[in-house]
Amino acid sequence: MRYYEIALLNTPNTFTYRSKNRYKKGDVVVVPLKNREVQGVVLKEVEKPEFECKDIISKIYEFDEKYMKIIEFISFYYFSSIGEAAGLFYLPPKLPKKEAFQSVKTQIVLTPKQQEAYDFLEKNEVSILFGDTGSGKTEIYIKLIEKTINENKEALFLLPEIAITSQMEKRLKKHFGENVAIWHSKVTKKTKEKILNELAEGKIKVVAGARSALFLPYNDLGLIIVDEEHDDSYKSESTPKYNAKDLAVLFGKTLNAKVVLGSATPLVSDLYKFPHFRLKGTYFNTTKKRYFTEHFDGFILSKIEEKLKQKKQTIIFVPTRAHFKYMICKNCGEAVKCKYCDVAMSIHKDKLALKCHYCNFTSPIPNVCPSCGSEEFLNERKGTSEIVEELKELFPDAVIEKFDRDIVTSKSRIDKLLKRFANKEIDILVGTQMLAKGHDYPDVALSIVLDIDFLLNSADYKARERAFALARQVEGRAGRKEDGEVIIQTLNPEFFDRSYEEFYKEEIEFRKDLGYPPFVRMCKVEFSDKKLEIAKENMMRFVNCIGEKEELMGYGEAPIFKLQNRYRFQVLFKGKNLHKIIYPCIDLKVAKADMDPVSFI
Repeated sequence: MRYYEIALLNTPNTFTYRSKNRYKKGDVVVVPLKNREVQGVVLKEVEKPEFECKDIISKIYEFDEKYMKIIEFISFYYFSSIGEAAGLFYLPPKLPKKEAFQSVKTQIVLTPKQQEAYDFLEKNEVSILFGDTGSGKTEIYIKLIEKTINENKEALFLLPEIAITSQMEKRLKKHFGENVAIWHSKVTKKTKEKILNELAEGKIKVVAGARSALFLPYNDLGLIIVDEEHDDSYKSESTPKYNAKDLAVLFGKTLNAKVVLGSATPLVSDLYKFPHFRLKGTYFNTTKKRYFTEHFDGFILSKIEEKLKQKKQTIIFVPTRAHFKYMICKNCGEAVKCKYCDVAMSIHKDKLALKCHYCNFTSPIPNVCPSCGSEEFLNERKGTSEIVEELKELFPDAVIEKFDRDIVTSKSRIDKLLKRFANKEIDILVGTQMLAKGHDYPDVALSIVLDIDFLLNSADYKARERAFALARQVEGRAGRKEDGEVIIQTLNPEFFDRSYEEFYKEEIEFRKDLGYPPFVRMCKVEFSDKKLEIAKENMMRFVNCIGEKEELMGYGEAPIFKLQNRYRFQVLFKGKNLHKIIYPCIDLKVAKADMDPVSFI
């Protein structure tokens, strides 16, 4: 009888099981747990323990050496168990007979500049396609995919949001037909099973989808494209807190697949680390005029009116969804807060309610301040709903719609709204960051960026990068096929009125001088509990174990101290060898570590 240590998938638990059969590291087996059967991955053979062990039921799959290397990296780097890391991967069905290989031929002919970019990307194992919005990046991607399929390999096209999969699905299926599959959380279980079967059979050669598509059981992955590589949506907020964009680079190196990171605004850290090709201008050689204004004023309204008369479309970016972001008491200055989270609640006038955008708790709009009883309130910052209402009053004949998470709650609603906008049934689209994410709006003549200083002034070392990139992304939605105009509401016009290269040069020096990524790594360790004393005690035990290390930046209450009825404390680290410092002290039963965090809130 042999004994094996087995990590249960999607859990932090490891147990010992026995079997007469021989198993090796990476084998995925079915084992009994209480009154049910679960899956686990074999870690190693061990000595017979003193306690009684249950029998392994069967083997269903095996992770080869390369995939086990990836799983172990995810577990170590992102502070998770092997079971949680291995649980990210989808297991294939029993391998059926493979389909005969068929080559493909697209009708795309690249311009000389696009061909130059293609050749550059072909030459490098990991590289950045740094192309302006509308410069023709997708055509280059399609030619790279064509080559990959004709080598009898698979291509993965990662997208940051479900919202933009439909447009890309149409473009990919136009060229590659039934070879294409779309994968994300809204795909039904039945469709996912079909995709897994067809991927195993070799019918599917191109997968486009959100970050989870990275973990499908590919036969021979030859190309990974990470579109909109700057987007924070590639970061998982549940354990393991991985970044799919960063893991794509690891997958590429481990599986010998080419990796292309594409963006009009690449991350400063990535531009520093990887070779890039600069693709300037738009595919249709349009021009763009940029204006700045300090307020949502008559100049903006006159430009909107001008575009309406020309039968052209306008998009308006607002950082805040709903109506006025907060209700603040004029007397005591306190915002009306969520009872479960230490955050101000947002006004939703259409529902006559206040809503917490962190835990979704909803309450009626109060008549008096809960803190002091005053009846007078100030409303802080306008949201999408407020802007839509104002515009409907000013332009009653225009069709004005909202595009944020309160409205587009499902993929079908996103698709319907974007189809109406593409068909020019909507004149003005007002939305949050979803507006900036890779959508192709050919008839938008005016892009407006409101309240961008709110992002620029947030307490985060990446605030400047996020604000600049977002302004550029929204700006890029206008003037794709005809000349366009852009208006940015800001008190800092000189910051936004420059090229990305000029911004990058200043920002990389700023990061170097202050010691921020890419020159160091950062880690946030969070402690939370329903009891304040327990959360604080756990944090202090950890901090005392760490001792006086220069990598320890600080510790204390999290910026949002109470979230979903739990009190939160955090410890921040910055340095080069953080794992060596953190691992000896951290107890992952009471702490969550976030390596390379995208948010410090």
